[in-house]
Amino acid sequence: MLLANTLLSDVAALPLRGTLLNFATVMLGGIIGLLIGDRLPERIKQGVIIVIGIMTIVIGMSSALKTENALIPLLALVIGVVVGELLNIDGGINWLGDSLKRRVDKTGREQHFTAAFVVASLQFCVGPLTILGSIQDGLTGDFRLLAIKAILDGFSAIIFASSFGRGVLFAGATVLIVQGGISLLAGLIKPLLISSSALPLGMQPRVIELSAAGGTILIALALNILGIQSQSLWAERIKVANMLPALLIAPLLVALLNILHIPLDFGLGG
Repeated sequence: MLLANTLLSDVAALPLRGTLLNFATVMLGGIIGLLIGDRLPERIKQGVIIVIGIMTIVIGMSSALKTENALIPLLALVIGVVVGELLNIDGGINWLGDSLKRRVDKTGREQHFTAAFVVASLQFCVGPLTILGSIQDGLTGDFRLLAIKAILDGFSAIIFASSFGRGVLFAGATVLIVQGGISLLAGLIKPLLISSSALPLGMQPRVIELSAAGGTILIALALNILGIQSQSLWAERIKVANMLPALLIAPLLVALLNILHIPLDFGLGG
């Protein structure tokens, strides 16, 4: 008991412990998924992936519908897609996935390696829990949001790895880089998201619109997850990664409205 309490206190003293916990659950889930992959009937794996896709839509919609003005996430996504296409972010991430595949898959048997890496990386690193949880962990050491996310990601990793292979394990690195980076830079990021000191972080207008854009991106990601199971549904994979600049543009649009003293509803509200 004393040893367990000592270990827990040591973990609590670690910096970025929410991100480390999240990384650990992804890796553990991925390993479990690889071990049971051949033993789990295909129909069960397909059914669970469909459920994950549907729940991702639900989570995305819950964030997207909180927007105070749908034009803000719409503009952010349109501008973000233009920037993302010009930078070819999706192509870069897929190139990274293909490069990893060539290094670890000498037999060429893992045809879904790149898809697993890309989809899992986006699944684990897009959404309000990633932003809010990482900032709270970095600033105050409160990693409760990331602990919840870690559990969800762990179960997702089990199914993704059992269905698509080792690409999911490499997505754990994106958790370390993205969430760890946000936590380390939390002191710089937080002032950019706050427009009213009287409101908690989760209720800040800039955070709400960032979450709305992120929720919409999650919906697009869910369509890709469902599309993996039924390729005939979609003529072409949605390049979700090219939407990522919207996560930066949404709070900047709100900040611009604040500077110009224009209300979020453009003064058209009641």
